[in-house]
Amino acid sequence: MIYVLGFLTAVLAVATALPFLRISHGFVRVCSFPRLQILALAALLAVLSFLLIEGSGKWWLAGILAIVAIVQIACIAQFSPLRSTQSQRYEGDPNGPGTFSILSYNVKMSNRRYEDAVQLVRREKPDLALFMEVDEGWAKALEPLGETMPHVISRPLDNSYGMILYSRLELSHVRIAELVMEDVPSFIARVTLRPGRDFRLYCVHPEPPVPYADSAGRDAELVKVARLVDADELPAIVCGDLNDVAWSHTTRLFQRVSRLLDPRVGRGFYNTFDARYPLLRWPLDHLFHNARFDYIEMKRLPHIGSDHFPIYFKMALTRDADGAEYPQEPDQADSAECKDIMQDSRELDRDAIGTDWEK
Repeated sequence: MIYVLGFLTAVLAVATALPFLRISHGFVRVCSFPRLQILALAALLAVLSFLLIEGSGKWWLAGILAIVAIVQIACIAQFSPLRSTQSQRYEGDPNGPGTFSILSYNVKMSNRRYEDAVQLVRREKPDLALFMEVDEGWAKALEPLGETMPHVISRPLDNSYGMILYSRLELSHVRIAELVMEDVPSFIARVTLRPGRDFRLYCVHPEPPVPYADSAGRDAELVKVARLVDADELPAIVCGDLNDVAWSHTTRLFQRVSRLLDPRVGRGFYNTFDARYPLLRWPLDHLFHNARFDYIEMKRLPHIGSDHFPIYFKMALTRDADGAEYPQEPDQADSAECKDIMQDSRELDRDAIGTDWEK
């Protein structure tokens, strides 16, 4: 038994250590995802070690498992109430002229519960509704939303990277960009709340990391969006399925470069994937904002057929940039890592990951 428990402990220790390597490969990156699950397994193995093993061996295993648990807790504790919130709560009228809401939903292209998605939007009444993994079938089915959300950006694709944005608010300076990978679009648009109160919206859905391939496409897209945001003169929102967990090194790097805030910090995990398996969930669908926005509401919506839960955010555009509390600036190591990530992406010679998963 000690050999079995020892092997499992070693696996958890390696999975805990790997995410600290600055290597753009899915085998390394995916180990950042199951931190909650690794923490739970470490606790279970520690109990089994004390119950089933005699002598000093149990103390060695317990010590290693304690280190694993401490590292995992340190990485995810910022999303518990123990940490102060990063996004300030809005103190004004939650339905005032500077407020807006966004519903983000990765529909899963093979999911055909079209009407449930339409009814969800009609029930929640968001100002903007972003759909990812939409093909022509989804695009056609979502058209009734145009009756009340007349501003639309649409790029349906049959490769699991199609996107559609419906909006009640005016959209201008619209750009559909393939920032890194061919046929992996991002939307960039100027959103007008009222005259003189505009913000930039970045809708993204980079490729996912997988254990058998590099993660250069996803990592580079996050870096590229972060740089665009940092250089943007308008207050910015980044929203979508980033295919990265809220506590990963790459997401933290994205925040340092973009100077954006995460409303999850201090409020909870809001796990959105995988909706089908309660024990295998983590936060993949995000909204990040700069300090000119305040937080009003965030909620995970009911499961309606996809492997992702829809998620709803409500924010307020409140203040000028002067005096805003931004995250720490990137240091030289961050700049060097971004440079390496972008170089890796320029050497890519493959299709986007997952283009055949839904076929």
